[in-house]
Amino acid sequence: MKVFDAHIHFDKYTENHQKQIIKSLASHQVEGLITVSMNLSSCKENFRLASNHPYIFPAFGFHPEQPVPAETEVDELLKWISGHQEKMVAVGEVGLPYYLRLKDKSSCFQYEGYVEILEQFILLTMKLDKPIILHAVYEDARIVCDLLEKHNVKKAHFHWFKGDKKTMERMIENRYIVSFTPDIFYEEETREVVAFYPLDLTMAETDGPWPFDGIFQNKMTHPSMVHQVIQEVASIKKVTIEEVYATIFNQVKDFYGI
Repeated sequence: MKVFDAHIHFDKYTENHQKQIIKSLASHQVEGLITVSMNLSSCKENFRLASNHPYIFPAFGFHPEQPVPAETEVDELLKWISGHQEKMVAVGEVGLPYYLRLKDKSSCFQYEGYVEILEQFILLTMKLDKPIILHAVYEDARIVCDLLEKHNVKKAHFHWFKGDKKTMERMIENRYIVSFTPDIFYEEETREVVAFYPLDLTMAETDGPWPFDGIFQNKMTHPSMVHQVIQEVASIKKVTIEEVYATIFNQVKDFYGI
């Protein structure tokens, strides 16, 4: 059955790996890739890739797990995205720097700067009438939910989500989407989210080229791994594989307007 990889950094693969993946998508029944961007240069590369390959559906944004950009950089990126909105399916990947903040314990860490930038992307999302793809885990997810609710955002996708039950209940009430990676096979935290979160608000992703452990150790992260994620979702939720395939496939198409 057909699948989408709902979150991948396709521009971060080597050119040879990109070619290998593109050639193999049809044989693996992969209908398309939602490829997210890290910054302006990443946006431009994903735009180029999408222009050459019908399998690629790009999202444009600024990944938060990197130094906070200057105001002029943000303005340039927002302007570029607005000028290329016809090609993109979403604003993303954007969010808050949970892991970067863990590493940087200094009092001068500019967390509020990231919040301000995220709010600008949320405003852009509303202006362009596009979904938003979010990097927001644990306590960051609560702050992001505050911003989404403040601006009445309806179409939000939290990728590789981790968080507490209360936050998940809030996200479910707002009909926000979450997606799961191949770590579903060995991370109990992820498996607990799968069990709790409704299937009709679920997607599957790889976040490639991010590497995985367990049965995927030492393997290049390939969009076809989404099949295994879907099969494990079915196992955890104790529903048929056919139901999970159909629900998740249609979810991606409907959410991203593909």
